[in-house]
Amino acid sequence: MIALSNYNNLTPEEYLQFEETSPIKHEYIDGQVYAMAGTTDTHNIIGLNFTFIIRNHLRGS
Repeated sequence: MIALSNYNNLTPEEYLQFEETSPIKHEYIDGQVYAMAGTTDTHNIIGLNFTFIIRNHLRGS
C-alpha cells in the first residue's frame, strides 16, 4: 500500500468526506490514507465461499 502524500494526517471526518468523492477506495489508519487494491469477482466468490465454510463449521459451537 502507498500513502497518499497529499492527504496525510486527516481527521476521520476529513477522510470520510474525501472517500465519498474518490473513484477508488482507501484505508484510514492513524490519520494516514492508503489506496486499497481492487478485487475481482473471482476473489469475492472465493472469499464468500471461505466465510460460509468457516461459519458452517463453527455453527453451534
